[in-house]
Amino acid sequence: MTRDPAHLEIVTLQSHALQQHACFSDNGTLAWILSALSISSKIIANKVRRAQLDDVLGAAGAENVQGEQQQKLDVIANDVLLRTLGEREGVAIVASEENEEPVIIRNQAQGERKYCVLFDPLDGSSNLDVCGGVGTIFSILLQDRRSGKPEDSLLQPGVRQVAAGYVLYGPSTVMALTLGQGVDLFLLDPAIGAFVRVAEKVRIPKANKSYSLNEGNRLTFPVGYQKYLDWAQANNYSSRYAGAMVADVHRTLLKGGVFMYPPTAKAPNGKLRLMYEANPMAMLIEQAGGKALASPTQRIMEVVPTDIHQRTVVILGSGDEVDHVVKHLQ
Repeated sequence: MTRDPAHLEIVTLQSHALQQHACFSDNGTLAWILSALSISSKIIANKVRRAQLDDVLGAAGAENVQGEQQQKLDVIANDVLLRTLGEREGVAIVASEENEEPVIIRNQAQGERKYCVLFDPLDGSSNLDVCGGVGTIFSILLQDRRSGKPEDSLLQPGVRQVAAGYVLYGPSTVMALTLGQGVDLFLLDPAIGAFVRVAEKVRIPKANKSYSLNEGNRLTFPVGYQKYLDWAQANNYSSRYAGAMVADVHRTLLKGGVFMYPPTAKAPNGKLRLMYEANPMAMLIEQAGGKALASPTQRIMEVVPTDIHQRTVVILGSGDEVDHVVKHLQ
């Protein structure tokens, strides 16, 4: 039976967050932080749409802490997130892929629950010049009151994340969010200027004959990955790679398959950042029923970080497809 659209419940991101805040005993603090991320995403979405008109495409002329060429919109998106999150009382520390050091906004007073927010402000920004998909990835941790230095609160394994998500700026602007109770999807409705919930408790398909990785690096992959690719191609798998982790993971979440960033000669420890990219994506995928590994024997979210810019190998997606990769690596 088809439901009358006029009678469908409209739940905005803010309403959804407030419905969940009782689980966190923080008087709505996390909901306010998600509101800041929502505002930031709307601003960034507008900047991305107008990038060529506003002449903000191309390189900014500087490198970030990773030694990567910054795009103008990398800098703009980073500033937007720092500014909006910095205005929220519940935020103690913010850390960005684009900044060498975390920004300590405010120390935690006794009894207060404050949060640390880590983010990649504009994943896949090299796609901007060709109108490709880009996105924002974020991870939220509860500030560790036991840490000797406030910034040490950031060095927590992914299993301690209280929330994680991404925003994909594509034909529509969509946010995937988990608060540790499944994955929900929200679509930005330009008519009302709000993210509206369009799917609840999303489940990743158990299998799908597709893989996503940069095959340009194939000759420098460890042998196990090359064997997997030989097997996959012999079994009629399709290759899907957008060049932006947000776009690739979003497709994998909805359609199934496996996304990988193996070790290479240039990046023997992997290229993706554990704290800003791998951990939040791993939380989303696991909450949707998939798997996310840093090695055949270790979950991404169980890696104990030693540096906020630490890199890691990534294998994530449908449970059956991740198992096929692991089988060839062992």
